[in-house]
Amino acid sequence: QVQLVETGGGWVQAGGSLRLSCAASGRSTFNGYTMGWFRQAPGKERELVGCINYNTGSTYYPDSVKGRFTISRDNAKNTVYLQMSSLSPEDTAVYYCAAGTHGYYLIPRGYDYWGQGTQVTISS
Repeated sequence: QVQLVETGGGWVQAGGSLRLSCAASGRSTFNGYTMGWFRQAPGKERELVGCINYNTGSTYYPDSVKGRFTISRDNAKNTVYLQMSSLSPEDTAVYYCAAGTHGYYLIPRGYDYWGQGTQVTISS
């Protein structure tokens, strides 16, 4: 089975930066997967903040984070990263790493595997 473990969450002042990591295991290769980052704040739906095609490195970001968040990968380490900058209190949420093969990369239903989540809190 695929396992995903997020690390790197914490407390950051507004305007600061933070990098999250997602270590993937359980497959010899993650070719064919889309790796996504989602976040969920209390009372809000889980929302996509970005994803990456593991084969090509092609990325997608919604307008809410475009220009501030960057996803990258290290194929040798089976690890994907979410680099966040210019953070604001509105970015406070639990951040989740996800992996899937369905191609429905915009929504949680498109992903088969999820990490446990890591809390990101931005203070003003």
